[in-house]
Amino acid sequence: MAEPSNLPAAQPINHIIHSVPINLEIKTSQYNSWAELFKTHCRAHDLIDHLTSEAPNTAAASSKQPQITPELWNRHDAIVLQWMYATISKDLLNTILEKDTTAKKTWDRLRSIFHDNEGTRAVDLEQKFTNIKLANFPNVSAYCQEVKMLADQMNNVGLNVTD
Repeated sequence: MAEPSNLPAAQPINHIIHSVPINLEIKTSQYNSWAELFKTHCRAHDLIDHLTSEAPNTAAASSKQPQITPELWNRHDAIVLQWMYATISKDLLNTILEKDTTAKKTWDRLRSIFHDNEGTRAVDLEQKFTNIKLANFPNVSAYCQEVKMLADQMNNVGLNVTD
């Protein structure tokens, strides 16, 4: 667990946008990419346990890691929550925002939103992918970007798209 001096109060929100450049939205299927970037950021700051646990590990601390107090855990949990809130859309934020929640509960709620609807999103994405037409785009580059984005979203919901 990172010590307080490793996470200055102003750094967490400013730094997260560079580490997780995806703004997670309900209408897109970029959850898997967003989640992987988010977990990587948490691991880099030694805060990944906030996505898997509600409270600090109370096992005897090793000589290399300081004992995590409830106050420090709560501060770090609030930082992880701020990171989540800063990297999701306002609509999604309004959907998951809950009074006195934890990073783990919010993480689980986000995962549930995206994984519980995979079947419906897969059908919708497959239809969009099938009906995409070059004539609807200003140039080939815009068309290719849309095809790539849809293919990535389809892969995220378990539909394999080959070249």
